[in-house]
Amino acid sequence: MVEFVYTAEMSTNTEKNISFFDATRALQLAAETLEIETAALNRLKKRIAGEDADHFEKATAMLLDCPGRIVVSGIGKSGHVARKIAATFASTGSPAMFVHPAEALHGDLGMITRDDVFIAISYSGEAAELMSICPIIKRMGAKMIAMTGKEYSGLAQLSDIHLSIQVEKEACPLNLAPTASTTTTMALGDALAIAVLDARGFREDDFARSHPGGALGRRLLTLVSDVMRSGDAVPVVKANTPLREALFEITKKGIAMTAVVDENHQAIGVFTDGDLRRLLEKVQDFATIPISEVMSRNPRTIGPGQLAAEAINIMEQYRINQLLVADTTGRLIGAIHIHDLSQAKVF
Repeated sequence: MVEFVYTAEMSTNTEKNISFFDATRALQLAAETLEIETAALNRLKKRIAGEDADHFEKATAMLLDCPGRIVVSGIGKSGHVARKIAATFASTGSPAMFVHPAEALHGDLGMITRDDVFIAISYSGEAAELMSICPIIKRMGAKMIAMTGKEYSGLAQLSDIHLSIQVEKEACPLNLAPTASTTTTMALGDALAIAVLDARGFREDDFARSHPGGALGRRLLTLVSDVMRSGDAVPVVKANTPLREALFEITKKGIAMTAVVDENHQAIGVFTDGDLRRLLEKVQDFATIPISEVMSRNPRTIGPGQLAAEAINIMEQYRINQLLVADTTGRLIGAIHIHDLSQAKVF
């Protein structure tokens, strides 16, 4: 086991670094970085609208018509960007994956089929690992899109479609670290994914199915039936029940209300804690008052197959915290409290 020891020398070096820190210089570089990368994106925008429009359109059509998967590959910083682009395609309705070119040389090439579209990303267009596998992929019969900064590079020549990610300079002061070029590459990948998404007719509910754990997924997939209380958990009394007994039911079930039903179990009213507070201001002895005389009639209801998000909208619109759940005939089958929706993280 290796033990890390923090020495006085390290402390001194840290203090030196802090003492040499130039806040003004840092802010200047930040502004220059954003300016350079913004300029690179603007040039990409002009190319897609102009000289590269035909290539972009063909690439979009190729991806849209792909019978297999979209396979994205790159190495180094391009590999990190490739992973993100693959993830964006996958989350927006296009089956996609990332394949590391070095791993492909040692067996992962078997993950790629002739039905796939292979996107090779390399700014130089000469990455050795990609140059080793791309001819094999082409021989398989798979289509290939190259994203490079060099129009006449090896990858560009091998590809069916070449998309330029050329930048005038990197944001790095040394013009070495991939910065503006990786930003441009990621933006181009996003542009392709969004164009394909739109052409597929991909909509909010499709996105939700790909993101069931996210906030949007929960809002668009969670039904009232998934979160409602049912059976004995639902506070319910008959119309002729004395108010005193109805209060016991409210206390027992713990959602600050009770539903009132007729002999056919149709929801005809509701009585809440708020109704009780208002009643106390008018009536002192309410032991024998039937609930039907003090309940709120024509209660708001929602169907079990409706979205839980719709229940939230109803509650917000009418400023209520509980909602009865009824079937298409009006028969009471459940109840839902605002806390139930909160616990389900629907909002």
